[in-house]
Amino acid sequence: MNIILFATATLIVTNIFTGCKKDDDDPTNPGTPNESELITTAVLTFTDSAGVAPDVTTIFRDTDGDGGAAPTQFDTIRLQNSTTYFMDVLLLDESGSPTDTISNEVEEEAVDHMFFYTQSGVNIATTYLDSDSNGLPLGLQTRWVTGNVSSGTSTITLKHQPGVKDGTQAPGETDIEVVFESRVE
Repeated sequence: MNIILFATATLIVTNIFTGCKKDDDDPTNPGTPNESELITTAVLTFTDSAGVAPDVTTIFRDTDGDGGAAPTQFDTIRLQNSTTYFMDVLLLDESGSPTDTISNEVEEEAVDHMFFYTQSGVNIATTYLDSDSNGLPLGLQTRWVTGNVSSGTSTITLKHQPGVKDGTQAPGETDIEVVFESRVE
């Protein structure tokens, strides 16, 4: 099972390395496409809303990018049952120095981005806590409510949807998609 999850996740996270598109278009040629950024790391931080359960940090890290070595860190999401967590996403490019915080750009360009959370087999409900200036969800901050003990996967997808963001996952390009093994314990 772990081999299948790892193989599936490795295929899916290929998109992680195409990253968000910079809006630093060439001013001498306004029609040039946006330059891709590298997203090497996704850090998920879960904080118990009641302050009882310990914080949980889950990380996906592959600093050499697509095609090189396997990820150096690919954690499982492990949350306590019957608990409400606030979850923050941090996206980084750790391929160089200094580290680039891609989440800042996603927040600045919120009208063009949206995270999507899909739970499969695991008893977790996710709701958005942040939105863009048009009132559509962003997803850098969410609430995760766990139910009974269960296990499965949590797929986290960031879509880049300039000019087409409508609150659905269909339009735009995938900037990152990671399938985390998930457990409610």
